[in-house]
Amino acid sequence: MVRSLLVIGTGLVGTSVALAARRAGVTVFLADRDATAVRVAESLGAGLTGTPGRPVDLALIAVPPAQVGTVLRDAQRRRSAHSYTDVAGVKGGPERDVLRLAPDPAAYVGGHPMAGRERSGPLAATADLFSGRTWVLTPSERTGAEALRNAGTLAELCGAVPVRLDSREHDALVAVTSHVPHLMASLTAARLRDAPTGTETLVGQGVRDVTRIAAGDPALWADIVRSNAPAVAAVLREVCDDLTRLSAAVDVLAGSGPDGHDSALRTVTDVLARGVAGAVRTRPAGAFARFPVILDREPGALGRLLAAAAPHGVVADRVDAARPGDDELMVHLRVPADAAGAALAELAAAGWNVGRCESAPSPTR
Repeated sequence: MVRSLLVIGTGLVGTSVALAARRAGVTVFLADRDATAVRVAESLGAGLTGTPGRPVDLALIAVPPAQVGTVLRDAQRRRSAHSYTDVAGVKGGPERDVLRLAPDPAAYVGGHPMAGRERSGPLAATADLFSGRTWVLTPSERTGAEALRNAGTLAELCGAVPVRLDSREHDALVAVTSHVPHLMASLTAARLRDAPTGTETLVGQGVRDVTRIAAGDPALWADIVRSNAPAVAAVLREVCDDLTRLSAAVDVLAGSGPDGHDSALRTVTDVLARGVAGAVRTRPAGAFARFPVILDREPGALGRLLAAAAPHGVVADRVDAARPGDDELMVHLRVPADAAGAALAELAAAGWNVGRCESAPSPTR
């Protein structure tokens, strides 16, 4: 059971955990070397500042990766808690530091909730930050049962799904899914810094989507990259190889002559196609369903269909001829899986010619 919690570090993640734990009825204490941050977290209702009168059930260390080992060591020397976990985005380095520095490594298990925002600090915190998200736990060979149990309980209290991984496996995966994407977003956003005046008038949702996470705290992210440098470097080498090939191909396409254009275009198409395939993997299969609707040639029929389907979150993927040489159209619609039944029933009851519904991967965009 986790009845009491000490949160050390009241930034975005620490304060969000505190808010979620408070909502679940846990007594929460807050600590931070930044007096203003901890006061803000307290004012938000995340918990109480001050030292608990006795060891709490669990202490959550919400500091950058390089600081986890020393903060944990000091907390254990003060006997702050019965067990300890952290939320750092890198697990290998903190785990090694804990095994080297901590008086009681068995009381610690690494943790990493896979959630965040482009904003930092307690003002960006929300109790719902972890709802439905994966919360990775990385027990070492020294981790005890109580620490693992309490950390898993905290994840569940926050609405997350605890998943166990080896720390090395975790770091290799987040290099691909988090750390290098953040660097790529920063590189893209950096191109905008010195762009000509008026560029902002042409910024659309695509640019905002790609660069959103680039607004993260540079000092924090520099520490994350440093702490996971081997895994990040390996992924960056692969990206660099792709970028070198892509740059050379675009140079050929920019040339005035036709030589090599076909090969260069195949290279560009290959990069884009692999991007589509990768994007599909980021969406869980079965989250969406698809079904066709046959339309006759009546003017405005497609507009009426889309208007009728929109309240269920239905969108059109594509439109084909229903049969070769036929004037009828087949509209392929996509709908969130949990709304598919109601959408099909309502459209069929309204007289639309609805086909069989099939589950499908979520859309790539």
